[in-house]
Amino acid sequence: MPEFISEKKRRSLIKKDAKLRHRIELIQDFAMPTVSNCIDVSPDGQYIFCTGTYKPRVRCYDVNQLSLKFERCLDAEAIKFKVLSEDYSKVVFLLNDRTVEFHTQQGKHYRIRIPKFGRDMAYNSSNCDLMLVGASSEIYRLNLEQGRFLKPFETSLTELNTCVISEDHYLTVAGGNNGFVECWDPRSQSRVGLLDCGSAVDGIVDNSKDSLKVTSLKFDGPLNLAVGTSLGQVLLYDLRNNKPYLTKDHRYDLPIHSIFFNKENDMVISSDERAVKLWSRTTGEAVTAVEIDHDINDMHLVNETGLFFLANESPKLSTFFIPMLGPAPKWCSFLDSLTEEMEENPNQEIYDDYKFLTKKDTEALGLSNLIGTSLLKAYMHGYFVDMRLYHKAVAVANPFAYKEYRQKKISEKMEEARTNRVKLEKRPKVNRDLASRLMAQVDDEASSGKQKAKQKRAGNLLQDSRFSAMFQDPSFQVDTESDDFRLLNPVITKKYESLKPSKQAEDSDEEQSDDGGDDNLSGGNDSDSSSEDELNRRWIKDVKPIPKSKSSKMKHDKRKAEEQSIAADQPKMFEVQTSDKKENSRFSTLAEIENHNEQLKKKFKRSSESTFETKIRELEGSRPFGKRSKEQHAFGAKEATLQIKSKKKTEREDQMQEHFEERRKVRRSAKHLGKRLPSKPGGSKFFKKF
Repeated sequence: MPEFISEKKRRSLIKKDAKLRHRIELIQDFAMPTVSNCIDVSPDGQYIFCTGTYKPRVRCYDVNQLSLKFERCLDAEAIKFKVLSEDYSKVVFLLNDRTVEFHTQQGKHYRIRIPKFGRDMAYNSSNCDLMLVGASSEIYRLNLEQGRFLKPFETSLTELNTCVISEDHYLTVAGGNNGFVECWDPRSQSRVGLLDCGSAVDGIVDNSKDSLKVTSLKFDGPLNLAVGTSLGQVLLYDLRNNKPYLTKDHRYDLPIHSIFFNKENDMVISSDERAVKLWSRTTGEAVTAVEIDHDINDMHLVNETGLFFLANESPKLSTFFIPMLGPAPKWCSFLDSLTEEMEENPNQEIYDDYKFLTKKDTEALGLSNLIGTSLLKAYMHGYFVDMRLYHKAVAVANPFAYKEYRQKKISEKMEEARTNRVKLEKRPKVNRDLASRLMAQVDDEASSGKQKAKQKRAGNLLQDSRFSAMFQDPSFQVDTESDDFRLLNPVITKKYESLKPSKQAEDSDEEQSDDGGDDNLSGGNDSDSSSEDELNRRWIKDVKPIPKSKSSKMKHDKRKAEEQSIAADQPKMFEVQTSDKKENSRFSTLAEIENHNEQLKKKFKRSSESTFETKIRELEGSRPFGKRSKEQHAFGAKEATLQIKSKKKTEREDQMQEHFEERRKVRRSAKHLGKRLPSKPGGSKFFKKF
């Protein structure tokens, strides 16, 4: 939500937008009464400490509960603090009244005074020395094991601003005025190195040696050291060389107070009062920047994560999560899923009432005289202006804008009307029937309201470059008269034969297409395309699957028609036809029918007893289909089917035959019944006959 809008406007936006009402508050009451100065996280990552004013106080937050654990007030404002234990039980505070205060789990434990005002401190865990630097040339050493001050390190600098201790070799580094950095070995208690940062910054800022100060230091491993200056530069050093291998300028001329390293993406995160900048460690190229409306006092990046906190000159502490830096901490792992959802469904900006203008845009609209007033809100490289004022300025600057907009809308409507006109599509010469069916299928699906995906799939087949050769190269022509096509597509072949136009119509169609040329789309082509469209629609209508209700009715009608045809053909069953063709022969008596059945049984028995070789020779020699299958069959030149009777089936038939013969012997004769019937002329002959 923009910070410059009024509280009344803010409340109205929250009432209108449900998403704003359900905003996530990561840690409850994560704020200070007035200002926050410093922020840090315990080594185990379970507790967040922050100091602020007014009154001077420290607050500890438990990340497991996402709420405040305890709050303690201090006698003076805390400049720096350091967590000595893994959890919250031991903390030391450097106050601005020249005192150092130790706190334990129960509360304030001890308070000690230092000779000069302190500015920074560091803790050496190898020998329990607490290093304190301030407005003097000495590094004070307070040994927490012995409970007394040790002999300080005397440096050549007039004042010291910051210090840091390496966790690998415990080298103590202190930076001060005039741009110098001194390195001290705690074992030999002597200076082992000196870095002149002013000479490295001379090429960037003029007369830098007099005003340059070292304001922050940060180790990255045992050999890499980052130095932040008071003029907004970050210098990256290798301790084996006295010159920096990379220099990054924030270009704000503000002191750098926090530096962190991100090992996962090899980036550096540095912060000054104005912004937090993320840049590449190898090239120095800027990746992104974070700016807030208040001055930044301190920054802390949670280790190996993309979450960092900002202590600033406002009550609320800022929290930022950048997934590019790393995953969210375990205690707020839900941030990962939230950011993924935000990437998939970006939220609408709530700056709808404002228009962002660059400086060039303000000059073009004549609003440059309003710079510095409340009507233009400065933001990054431009300004936010109220949308109503923007529309008025545009109307004054370009009075013909409405006419241009109206003309543009009219032209869009005309183009839309042109697209709705009937287009005469010329069908290709190669595979013309296939192209016609595809076009007719698109029209039929569009009229029936089917899915758009099917229409696009059928329509794009003609325009797809992968299948363009199928409609251009004659070698891809589909021969519907071939035997392979008939075998592979029996249903389509049947429809082709019923719907195929006459040969004269095809010849006239070819003549019209040749006479018209490729660019001529008038005359005979219209009638040709209409006849083809009608033919394709009929073909699709016949091939289209029939609904269940209609199919059951059609089956009933078909069955009824067959019964009528059989009844009509019964008188013709015994008519003698003198045709020579065997397939058209009919039988006149029952004796001929029985004779024919006996021949079929003998033929079947002979074929079942014959060998596989004999069957193949009969198929190849006697039938024309065998010859065709040998030469032109689509599935590999020869095809045969062999049905072998199982042994069990034969034995079963023999048993049934024996059973029938036994029953025939036992069965009583019924010949004597015919003598008792009344005598009728020809009656006895009729029964004797059967």
